[in-house]
Amino acid sequence: MNNRELAGKILEHLGGKENVTSFANCITRLRVNAKDHSRINTEQLKQLDGVMGVVEDETIQIVLGPGKVTKVAYEFGDLTGIDGGEVDQDEFDVASDTKASYKAKQTTKVQQVLRHIGNIFIPLIPGFVASGLILGIANLILNLANPEAGVLNPAILESDWYILLQSIGGLLFGSLGIFVGINTAREFRGTLVLGGIAGLIIYAPVLSDIGTLQLLGLDLKVSTGLGGLLGVIISAYIFVKIELFIRRRIHDSLDLLVTPLITILVGSLFTVAVIQPIAGFIMSGITWFLVDVMLEVGGVVGGFVLAATFLPLVTLGLHQGLIPVHLELIESIGATTLLPVLAMAGGGQVGAAVAIYLKTKDERLRKTIANALPVGVLGIGEPLIYGVSLPLGRPFLTACLGAGFGGAFLALTNIGAITVGPSGVALLPLISDGKYVTYIIGLLISYIGGFGLTYLFGFKKEMVNKLYNQEKAA
Repeated sequence: MNNRELAGKILEHLGGKENVTSFANCITRLRVNAKDHSRINTEQLKQLDGVMGVVEDETIQIVLGPGKVTKVAYEFGDLTGIDGGEVDQDEFDVASDTKASYKAKQTTKVQQVLRHIGNIFIPLIPGFVASGLILGIANLILNLANPEAGVLNPAILESDWYILLQSIGGLLFGSLGIFVGINTAREFRGTLVLGGIAGLIIYAPVLSDIGTLQLLGLDLKVSTGLGGLLGVIISAYIFVKIELFIRRRIHDSLDLLVTPLITILVGSLFTVAVIQPIAGFIMSGITWFLVDVMLEVGGVVGGFVLAATFLPLVTLGLHQGLIPVHLELIESIGATTLLPVLAMAGGGQVGAAVAIYLKTKDERLRKTIANALPVGVLGIGEPLIYGVSLPLGRPFLTACLGAGFGGAFLALTNIGAITVGPSGVALLPLISDGKYVTYIIGLLISYIGGFGLTYLFGFKKEMVNKLYNQEKAA
């Protein structure tokens, strides 16, 4: 099927365009909000040639893979007459029974919080990737211009072009609080500019200049950036709640003047006095556990556990919840030592896919692997997860365990990434301190681990029957 035909089939199995209220697409998934989930034929969606998996959530997430999803989303929008880009959560209220059913399936509040965080950061991922790669190029030039390397003239670091390149790469990260605040306001149905102001407050340089504020006879310590992006999310959320509270009670003629004024004044005071200290404490606790406990104290065991358990987070779409942690590490120590370890999860997946490719005789499965393997090597593992290992079952487990060996190795090296970006080979330019060889070794260990465990224990020919629901000989 071409892209338009695939979009038409997807729409058909979603219950037709009258059952679709809004949709959006991220790097690999078409996210659709439906009025009535009972009209969706999930099994038929999974069987479509080109669909690598379906995640049933408050929104239906159809995994199509990078590049493909953008083209199919364009055709999907043309067929439905809906502009894609944002999944309108308010539209979900049109099917109260469906919403109640979904809420009943929620296992923890933590999952719901992580999904909100994912929705806030997912629209920023293309910017992370592009900005990260630009910074990676600048970082490579910096390393090559080192007198010890002797490859480039050190004078290049003083050139206007290098300074401009480095500045372009850092634009998003220098203004990240604003973007996160705006997306948080959008996620919780508030005014976007007020969310942006919440982000500005957290990173206001004047806070460090002030140092201490007098509040009700107490000395309040204030600092620029305290609480990080978690503080921005909480602050923007509070801004939305204040705004909605005032708006419901103020006369229409005064709404434009009074509502934003009270929201900013009350919200800003609450942010500085309450949110920043609490968010700062929480972020310190999270980074302490993941880095100091799991990586530094846990060593090989901690690295193994982190890398081996990351793919399940990806399958649930919860891995984006770790982005604030990465960014907090980058801001505090200049690099995220967590990201390279977690990136090994994709390496285990690649190794497992190669093992399956060599063992299976099923041409459709081999074609799926061949199509998904290149992007898997580049660090986008969802096509392999939903198209190969997860449907087969046991290979998903062996891929996770294989990734653990790479994570265990990198946990001993104190390797970091200068910014958030893709994993796999594509993360290589972002590795800090020139530790490229170390990262490659870790990736190779993950490849070998995933391949070996899957080849020996993870795959049997009979498993293909489960994947395609066909009667084939063992």
